[in-house]
Amino acid sequence: MGTAVKKTISLPPELAREAEQIAKEEGKPLSAVIQDALRIVRKSRLNKELRELQGHWSEKAIARGVLTEKDLKKYLKK
Repeated sequence: MGTAVKKTISLPPELAREAEQIAKEEGKPLSAVIQDALRIVRKSRLNKELRELQGHWSEKAIARGVLTEKDLKKYLKK
């Protein structure tokens, strides 16, 4: 991981207890549990962004009549 940057965060009591319980159950430090959670959120956001981009370009393709790979090949040869 390299060097770590120390940060102070505030959590609601219930969320703090849950995070500490997860850390205890998994035998990890609390910071590792928080890191895992942040990675999951980041991955989720990237997946959402990808789906939005795919939707955008799918709409563009449909509008141009590109519905199959064969259509795409014809379209790209123009």
